[in-house]
Amino acid sequence: MSPRDATEKTGRRALPIILIILATIVGVTSVFALWAKRQLLETETWSTTSEQLIQNPDVQAALSTFIVTAIYDNVDVEAELADRLPPRLAPLAGPASGALRSGADDVALKALEQPRVQQLWVEANAAAQRKLIALVEHEGEFVATTGGVVTLDLKSLLESVTAQLGLGGKLVAKLPPEATSVEVMRSSELNAVQKGLNLLRKVGYVLTALVLLLYAAAILLAGDRRRTTLRSVGFSFIFVGALVLFARGAAANLVVDSLSEAASSDAAVSAVFDIGTSLLLETGQSIVAYGIVIVLAAWLAGPTGWATSIRRALTPYLRQPGYAYGGLALLLVLVFWWDPVIATHRLVPSLLLIAFAVLGTEMLRRQVIREFPDHVTPGSPGGAAQGIADRIRGPRVATAGAPSAAVGADPRVGEIERLAGLRDSGALTDDEFAVEKARILGPG
Repeated sequence: MSPRDATEKTGRRALPIILIILATIVGVTSVFALWAKRQLLETETWSTTSEQLIQNPDVQAALSTFIVTAIYDNVDVEAELADRLPPRLAPLAGPASGALRSGADDVALKALEQPRVQQLWVEANAAAQRKLIALVEHEGEFVATTGGVVTLDLKSLLESVTAQLGLGGKLVAKLPPEATSVEVMRSSELNAVQKGLNLLRKVGYVLTALVLLLYAAAILLAGDRRRTTLRSVGFSFIFVGALVLFARGAAANLVVDSLSEAASSDAAVSAVFDIGTSLLLETGQSIVAYGIVIVLAAWLAGPTGWATSIRRALTPYLRQPGYAYGGLALLLVLVFWWDPVIATHRLVPSLLLIAFAVLGTEMLRRQVIREFPDHVTPGSPGGAAQGIADRIRGPRVATAGAPSAAVGADPRVGEIERLAGLRDSGALTDDEFAVEKARILGPG
């Protein structure tokens, strides 16, 4: 081999590796971009997260404390009670206010556990998300109607809780805006946030598609090293998923430390982070699972003794499309019922999962048919041909040593086996096979 040929061969082998490395880098970026897009811009995901937040005990406790503190820090509760009591009972407003304050946290907490009150929280979050969408789609209108600020308006929630505290819902109108809402985004951040959200909307799925194309190109260009390249793709998946999980775990401590102002709020902040990034957690775990499956598939197609034995045992069933794809359909039904990975949650990833499963099954079928052409099930056309061949050979074996035995096997055996192979490959139908078999055996 000339030096030039050796260089070209090395380049051909290096190209798939380069593509896999590039796909790994882009893959990590695509995971975070797609997670942010779905979390911020998809209404269903936003609503689901809101429901999970308000149903979390730590978040409920922190929110109840916020509500009660907002009321007592900004409203003279004693004066409000005095105005509502008869004049002769007005002196009792002070003790009543103190007694009410001591039990207010429990009352507020029980209120937040009620589905009706929780729905007010979900609706408030949905309104904030609509403002984000308006920011992305209509910046001018957004600024005109909101002043360029995205807030989480809690007035309805506060009115419901104060009513259950016995203070009346109208008291909330006396609270300042900063006590009834949470500022999600300042007007000074408007331009940067809009650019970021627009970018997420455009590149979220594009990056994912690019990653899959890079992996596919690496496998197609690998030539006779496709199996080992497929295994490398599996390891790349595992690395991407593990890196995402590590980054999420590392960020958890940083976020809690930076956002929690007191130790008492650590649990709530941690709960918000866990729920807000639960989709990222599922994505990382799913990618690791995909990688493990890909590595196992590459191993099953390999030359090891265990893999070869498994392929040989499966061959009689894989060579029959009914058994092969019937088994695959049952497996897919179990996977979608179990729902262990994020791909089974959505239509497009589910279709891709099914397509890759069908492609992998067909590739395995073709491999085992080439490797073990004589392994058939008794009930298949090939098995029937083997049975006929055995019956034809029987008398010859019994008369072994006779001059006629030296002639060799009946030529009809080879013809029937050839027809069985054509039937198994799909070239002949069952009826055509039966007609040809009868033609061959008829004269005898």
